[in-house]
Amino acid sequence: MSSPSKRREMDLMKLMMSDYKVEMINDGMQEFYVHFHGPSDSPYHGGVWKIRVELPDAYPYKSPSIGFINKIYHPNVDEMSGSVCLDVINQTWSPMFDLLNVFEVFLPQLLLYPNASDPLNGEAAALMMRDRTGYEQKVKEYCQKYAKPEDVGAAATEEKSSDEELSEDEYDSSDEGLVGTADP
Repeated sequence: MSSPSKRREMDLMKLMMSDYKVEMINDGMQEFYVHFHGPSDSPYHGGVWKIRVELPDAYPYKSPSIGFINKIYHPNVDEMSGSVCLDVINQTWSPMFDLLNVFEVFLPQLLLYPNASDPLNGEAAALMMRDRTGYEQKVKEYCQKYAKPEDVGAAATEEKSSDEELSEDEYDSSDEGLVGTADP
């Protein structure tokens, strides 16, 4: 394992050969989506999220950037941006960890054991501490509304920017719809 790029390739291949669906964002190996299923013994069970992963040039020495694309109700996930507050990814990352650790250990642990004392979503943290049953009900509502398996593919299209160029098929520049004659 001589270089970060070889390690990046190996970790990505391990992830692709596992049970996770991986979608590359561009030609490089630094940005991709992973379909992540909620842990079975949690209120997130049955939900599927599209997780955006960005690997820095210094990966595995620097941690990956992880974010939820479709909404999730969780004290440690920013509801608007999808950013994740997870010490093992943000502060205590080690080159000993790999991408499989993120999806098989770190994210499931985050969903199973939310930390309401260090929230990115204050409303979720407050509800969890005040009314655990109400919190779990809201989590399930979000799963039904935003994390249905059939909707995960649609989450990527919502992320496209509105200033993308239209393809020739989408852009109709014909003059067939004009009525009348041209001025002399």
